[in-house]
Amino acid sequence: MPASADTIYALSSGALPAGVAVIRISGPKAFMALTTLTGQEPPPPRRALLRSIRNRNNEIIDQALILGFPTPNSFTGENCVEIHSHGSRAVLASIFAELENLEGFRPADAGEFSRRAFENGKMDLLEVEGLADLLQAETEMQRRLAVEQSTGKLSVLYDGWAARLTRARALIEAELDFADEEDVPDSVATQVWEAMSQLRQEISDHLRHGDGEVIRDGFKVALVGEPNAGKSTLLNALSGRDVAIVTNIAGTTRDVLSVDINLDGYLVRIFDTAGIRDTKDVVEQEGVRRAKLTAENADLILLLQDNDSFPKRSPISFTNTRHLHLRTKSALSSDSPEALFDLSISAKEGHGLDELRSMIIQEIHNRVGAGQTLVPARARHKKRLEETLNYVSDALDSEAMDLAIRSEFLRLAATSLGRITGRVDVEDLLGVIFSEFCIGK
Repeated sequence: MPASADTIYALSSGALPAGVAVIRISGPKAFMALTTLTGQEPPPPRRALLRSIRNRNNEIIDQALILGFPTPNSFTGENCVEIHSHGSRAVLASIFAELENLEGFRPADAGEFSRRAFENGKMDLLEVEGLADLLQAETEMQRRLAVEQSTGKLSVLYDGWAARLTRARALIEAELDFADEEDVPDSVATQVWEAMSQLRQEISDHLRHGDGEVIRDGFKVALVGEPNAGKSTLLNALSGRDVAIVTNIAGTTRDVLSVDINLDGYLVRIFDTAGIRDTKDVVEQEGVRRAKLTAENADLILLLQDNDSFPKRSPISFTNTRHLHLRTKSALSSDSPEALFDLSISAKEGHGLDELRSMIIQEIHNRVGAGQTLVPARARHKKRLEETLNYVSDALDSEAMDLAIRSEFLRLAATSLGRITGRVDVEDLLGVIFSEFCIGK
């Protein structure tokens, strides 16, 4: 991909005002900008020096630390400069005004520094996505997942699989083209298909034993039940604040409310829904519809029933969703059999909430594996891995077909893996991915 001839610049640190602001400049004229702003030669590579930043009238704007990173040993792979100035809006505005007046300079677009790093081979697409996730990480497990990606550990795994596919294809080509030569090993087919069978198992295990989307996007828990079952009270108790209005009037909650909480390093999204019942109220009917839709899309349903009601048949289908049956308001006396519930709680009194949190965490572990982060993190990763698995399976299950056709299946499998890391045919994805970045990264 052709690199832009422009030199770009942006604020790469946090919002102003701040103690220090980091201005990043990248492109062919980055070092010329330093010379223009300081009136001196750029510092030695990767060495910080204190210099006065001056405007075109030779007036001092600020004193700042400056660093230079010559190509190719920089984040973007281009000549790159950082100016660490005081973080006032006036200082930044003055420095940017000077840069704007330089020919060939322009402000960076969102994610443009990272895009240049990708285009210059400093990062692959998995690492870029991991970096984007790391910048947005809010929980410990999100951080771990992003670090695994951004440091290239997941890329190493997928590149290793791609190399094994390439070797298998090379051995097949050797058998097809040089079958009469003495240096072609015997039983090539046995080597190839044993290796591919093992690869199929590894990819299958990788897809089955980890779900990075749950870590990245949050584990969705839907609170479902009849009106006044205690759903809103439980939402407030789990979040530690008054998110939902709680009254003794049935039908108070009409829409879906949600709150994000951090459980043992995992992001958990709790959804409070309207009480499910037959009603003629048009607004409440819509709330019931949304409640059912939320439950169907949840990772876990908490079906709430208050202590003085006998358990009823659930109005929600649990075909594809795990559920826990909770008895609420356990501080009140009840004749309902305890064995009919997975847990009894009193959100108002705080009884059973620690046990409930532990049960939710266990459900998350069942989905993602306890502490496991070397997993596909996005839907597109899973889709491409499933394609790869299908192509490898096609090659293994097509014993009656010509070797050239089976080799083609392996080529398609390698292509699907390459699309995960950005090795092949991903131009249509780049705009979407880099738009997730802030300006300056």
